[in-house]
Amino acid sequence: MAAFASRKLLGAIGLTFLFASRATGQDTGQDAFDVLNYVDPLIGTSNGGILGHSFAGATLPFGMAKAVADTQGENQAGFAFDTETVTGFSHTHDSGTGGSPSMGNFPIFAQPNCPDDDLNKCKWQQNDRASTWVRDSPKARPGYFSIALENGVQAEMTVTNHSALYRFTFNNAPTESLSPVILVDLMDLPQSRKGGIASVDSSGRLSGNATFNPSFGVGSYELHFCVDFKGGDIRDTGTWVKNRANSSQKSVTLTEDGSNTPATLSAGTFTRFHALKDNTLTARVGVSFISVEQACTNAETEQPSFDFANTVSAAESAWRDKLNVISVNAEGVSTDLQKVFWSGAYRAMISPQDYTGENPLWKSEEPYYDSFYCIWDSYRGVHQLLTLLDPLSQSRMIRSLVDIYRHEGYLPDCRMSLCKGYTQGGSNADVLIADAFLKNVSDIDWDTAYEAIVKDAEVEPSNWNVEGRGGLRSWKGLGYIPTDDYDPDGSGLHTRSISRTVEYAYNDFCIAEVAKRMGHESDYEKYLKRASNWQNMFREDQRSTINGVDTGFTGFLQPRYLNGTWGYQDPIFCSPLMNFTSCYLNPDGHETYEGSSWLYTFYAPQDMSLLMKRLGGPQLFTSRLNYLHDSGILYVGDEQAFLTVFQFHYAGRPALSAARSHFYIPSQFNTSVSGIPGNDDGGAMGSFAVLSMMGLFPVHGQDVYLITPPFFKEISIRNSVTGAVATVRNLNFDPNYKAIYIQSAKRDGKPWTKNWIGHDFFNQGGVLELELGLTESAWGTQNEDLPPSMSDY
Repeated sequence: MAAFASRKLLGAIGLTFLFASRATGQDTGQDAFDVLNYVDPLIGTSNGGILGHSFAGATLPFGMAKAVADTQGENQAGFAFDTETVTGFSHTHDSGTGGSPSMGNFPIFAQPNCPDDDLNKCKWQQNDRASTWVRDSPKARPGYFSIALENGVQAEMTVTNHSALYRFTFNNAPTESLSPVILVDLMDLPQSRKGGIASVDSSGRLSGNATFNPSFGVGSYELHFCVDFKGGDIRDTGTWVKNRANSSQKSVTLTEDGSNTPATLSAGTFTRFHALKDNTLTARVGVSFISVEQACTNAETEQPSFDFANTVSAAESAWRDKLNVISVNAEGVSTDLQKVFWSGAYRAMISPQDYTGENPLWKSEEPYYDSFYCIWDSYRGVHQLLTLLDPLSQSRMIRSLVDIYRHEGYLPDCRMSLCKGYTQGGSNADVLIADAFLKNVSDIDWDTAYEAIVKDAEVEPSNWNVEGRGGLRSWKGLGYIPTDDYDPDGSGLHTRSISRTVEYAYNDFCIAEVAKRMGHESDYEKYLKRASNWQNMFREDQRSTINGVDTGFTGFLQPRYLNGTWGYQDPIFCSPLMNFTSCYLNPDGHETYEGSSWLYTFYAPQDMSLLMKRLGGPQLFTSRLNYLHDSGILYVGDEQAFLTVFQFHYAGRPALSAARSHFYIPSQFNTSVSGIPGNDDGGAMGSFAVLSMMGLFPVHGQDVYLITPPFFKEISIRNSVTGAVATVRNLNFDPNYKAIYIQSAKRDGKPWTKNWIGHDFFNQGGVLELELGLTESAWGTQNEDLPPSMSDY
């Protein structure tokens, strides 16, 4: 009965995808292919209940400077499409984050003139100066963003790694009355400024610094800026405070006190110009975490000539270099699907951000990357994609994580703006370390990396809200995190007992993998045993109902107390069906994090064979996994959902994984401004789309890629370090996506029956040929063909 239902599902999903595919136009421009024409940075910029929060502006791959228009409203990444007004243009942002807006420091703003030529009639404060932006005017392309405001200003922007270049064109003001004013505001998007100083010199240069709070962490950071202009003669300069301007005063200092907050008091400096010959003015902004002098040097070194066109061209070249390691034969594939693919790859390379040379906290010869925001989101796909597309950058990121451990004492789970971010689950940098180690990512100090992940497992920090793991006394003694945990060794939120338990278990499995290959046999045995601790929260007799109707499935993760007795959390709690927003990072956040017990019960990627046995065997497991996807319990906009799309592989049903991925793309991943199902989370949603469409979905922390047919006739990835090329080729490719089921496979001409493949395919190169058909086949279904598991199938 279950198998019959599954095959009916295959057909239904195929029809759904076929309809969506035919609704999109077909690309006919393959001969003149430019990858940047298929990248749309506006995807995921609509909030509208979707909350993609994708960064739409100009950036380099992993660049520190990120320039975009800042809008009022849902503005976590600066610009959101579902807004009406722009308040400034700022130079630092994160992408795809939830919660509080991030960065957006020192916005500049342009006005064509002051009414009646009176400085005090210009608009200075954020709410007052907000200008409506012209609908359909935003244009976004890798390395470039532009927007038109109804105040007559056309703003264009591009970047280098540490500086932004803005070109303002004043369209509506008569030339004789044009006297542009450019202000800088000692402000950030979350209005967290604690204090700051700004000044202007005789050349019109605006500079200064301020102290801000991180958007999802503890501590504070200081940032510095330096603004220079080209294209106009200076009329006057000065400062402004609230809504008053002063052309005789050249500096302003803000200190933090009860009445002096960014929301009630904003201030800055300005430069006013005489009428412009061509109505165009260019502003160059350098930023630095070190000093004002370094901010100025960054701008002067990287953009000495204010050459807007060349800066755009250089940014485009940088993006082409990163993306052109992928090549696809997109014959018959719609333009929209190609944009979903390439835009996802682009967003996965926006963060983490390369702050090398900009870290004031310690001196080191190692790279320094920031905006790991957060590893809990990115460890399931982003870094696996980067390992394929840009192994050198992935190496530098891992080296940076190890160096953070050297100087801070722990690997971070989240980090932004030089500050420690909040830990959402386990110590999931351990997964990244294991993933990189197993895939032979080069130039890592593996001894120190191993020391760091073992410390996560053994030494509880004083504040495990921001690093490491809490409850290690219970973890080692009881084998689970109790919901009423007694923890005298550190402090942190005593929530998420279920999700922390299953993540800790997987973290320990990843440590065991590294230990085994490094020859630490006793450690291997210890951590492999701990990797089974997820079972200690599995209650075999727990049932689940929806609207009073039993779902028919038994056995779910449940909270437990210190004395070993069971607690209770409804298995559908914190799903779209029940109290969806009740499981966040707060004191009453419950026992699962951003997901239900239904979802977390599937999280044992280290031992899927045993999990299937505990859930009633492969057939019942398949029925339950189908139910998860069909019932409304699952929200694919959170990263824990990703692997469940492909876990049918473990039950010997890889065809079902292919069908599910074709359902979610394009139903949940498309080219609209709300075209991702949740926060992009530093490219996590983008990486899911790319890896799914590549047909090789990685099991994070393992040397395993689950094979499904790519969405293209052929796709190749060139290893940018070794030059090796790995190609996956679909035989009998059907661009209408009816024939999406593998009938047989060959690797380098020899039969390949496993439904998974290792990373050696990418390191060595080769060809994987997949023969496709209209129906599910026996390929990849035998026990010996299934992905690795701690327990035997």
